[in-house]
Amino acid sequence: MTSHTDIAPAGGSKSSRQGLAQLRSALWRDKKALVGAVILTVFVFAALFGGVISPYDPNDMAFEMMEPPSWLHPLGTDDLGRDLLSRIIVGAQISLLVGISTVVIALISGLGLGVLAGYLGGWVDHIIMRYIDLQWAFPNFIIAVYLVAVFGTGLANVIVAISLAFVDDFARIARGMVLSIKEEQYIAAARTVGVSDFRIMWRHILPNAAAPIIVQATVSVSYAILGEASLSFLGLGVEATTPTWGLILADARSFISRAWWLGIFPGLAIMLTVLSINFIGDALRDFLDVRESTEAG
Repeated sequence: MTSHTDIAPAGGSKSSRQGLAQLRSALWRDKKALVGAVILTVFVFAALFGGVISPYDPNDMAFEMMEPPSWLHPLGTDDLGRDLLSRIIVGAQISLLVGISTVVIALISGLGLGVLAGYLGGWVDHIIMRYIDLQWAFPNFIIAVYLVAVFGTGLANVIVAISLAFVDDFARIARGMVLSIKEEQYIAAARTVGVSDFRIMWRHILPNAAAPIIVQATVSVSYAILGEASLSFLGLGVEATTPTWGLILADARSFISRAWWLGIFPGLAIMLTVLSINFIGDALRDFLDVRESTEAG
């Protein structure tokens, strides 16, 4: 008798260890992805150990105001005499926390809605997709601004607002993948032997819909970092005492002509982080596309 766990698509027997080895090899050959991985590793290290490697307290106002870059202050000081390098290092914690947390929440919520809509169909699909279509009609940033206005400012509210704004992206991708995958023969075979709908969705549909979802998640991290920086720049982000890249840029607006370093360095931090994530996302997309084409052939 065939067990439930034996029902699987062709090509699904490849070990995850082999897949990871192929991914490492592909990333190593892609120079842009390699550069992106190095840059992102630096920022992740800064985020994890910012309190240790930061040369000064990011809120310490004991230094000369608007001092240009020097040996004591490699990135200079701001208008209140705070070390800019320390503030950018600590700001990496907030930016990466927002980026990763936002995508995790949006991914779980969007996958749940998309898989239910695509697999169950009928009135469930109709209700979910009407909501997704409504949200799709508005830009993500406008939705985030509205939600922050409703929930209020603060780190937790910013994360919730941006994640809810991204739910529709994951839901539409998940639904589209489910609609094509659920017609495959191995899904019909799983139903025949009595596999539950939940198990089919969890064990057989989601793993085979992973490729475009992983790419979307990677891209969404960079969008979330930009979203947090934009909200903080507009005064709708975290508290004013929390050093984030967006707030540092906002504080630099009035002094950009007198102290160029106040806007250049936090802007470079945002640009390099987003660029590195996009490089890695492009490499993942190419790798997964090639792998799927090879397996299909």
